[in-house]
Amino acid sequence: MTPQELEQQLHYFTGSSAYYPLYPQMKLTDGTKFLCEQAKCFWLMDIIWSYQTLAKVRIEPFQVYTLTVDLEKQEGILVCSDENENVLRKQTIPYTDFPLESIKVYYIDRISLLPSEY
Repeated sequence: MTPQELEQQLHYFTGSSAYYPLYPQMKLTDGTKFLCEQAKCFWLMDIIWSYQTLAKVRIEPFQVYTLTVDLEKQEGILVCSDENENVLRKQTIPYTDFPLESIKVYYIDRISLLPSEY
């Protein structure tokens, strides 16, 4: 699947028919499961899960994760913020083969979902 096809397919996810357990107390929606499988980015869910060990992140009921990728350099920056766009954590990803320039994932009530599924 090309990056353009992936991006187009992600827009079709609205709501979710099922939740898929990934870790104890972390579930994926249809959309985030599709994203992880197609873009081979379960590592992104690993990072989201690991951030839950940080008190200032864990206490936020609505977390927004924005991954921005420089496709030429294959480097990325992941920003975790609250619903008011206050940055809680920022991490440089020195290498990634993530195929899109950016993606946003919400983490609410221990469920990882695409914005279109909210």
